[in-house]
Amino acid sequence: MRKMNIRVLTSVGLLSTLSYLLMLLNFPIPPFPSFLMIDFSEIPALIAAIVFGPIAGIMVELIKNVLDFFMTGSPTGVPVGHLANFIAGVTFILPVYYLYKKFESKRGLTVALVLGTVAMAVIMSVLNYYVILPAYTLFLHAPAMSAPEAKQMVVTAILPFNIVKGILMTAVFMLIYSRIHVWMRKQTAAHSA
Repeated sequence: MRKMNIRVLTSVGLLSTLSYLLMLLNFPIPPFPSFLMIDFSEIPALIAAIVFGPIAGIMVELIKNVLDFFMTGSPTGVPVGHLANFIAGVTFILPVYYLYKKFESKRGLTVALVLGTVAMAVIMSVLNYYVILPAYTLFLHAPAMSAPEAKQMVVTAILPFNIVKGILMTAVFMLIYSRIHVWMRKQTAAHSA
């Protein structure tokens, strides 16, 4: 049991490091605002969740964001963006984990990734409208956005951005999964034993 816990902790640490490095390789996608950056740091968290369970995936998301906050900081001085990234990651990986575990097939995984994308896009849209955008304006001492401005930002930028991000993560994860699914199954079986 102790050997298994050390193995899981080591794996979570390695996947967190990989996730952090992938977070640094972010890039904008026109026509979205430049502060909305695409990265593939959710993929190691998703691998951790599928192999070791949802807590492992959440831990990878948490460690990645804590590392990034301490290494790069935040323009607001408060980790608003890191909290948003953490929530976005968790709202993506948890539906994928639970749906995939229910069906455990390639088709089930595809459906799970699509539903994870929808969950992330919807939840992040609501959170941006009510919490994240107001927090940014507060901590940056910028004029508060009016309700119509915030709604327009969510509808024209945040919602479509998260859909595009989810589609890209789905495509990349499916490519990776096709190469490592046998290894993942062995790891999951070893972890469950």
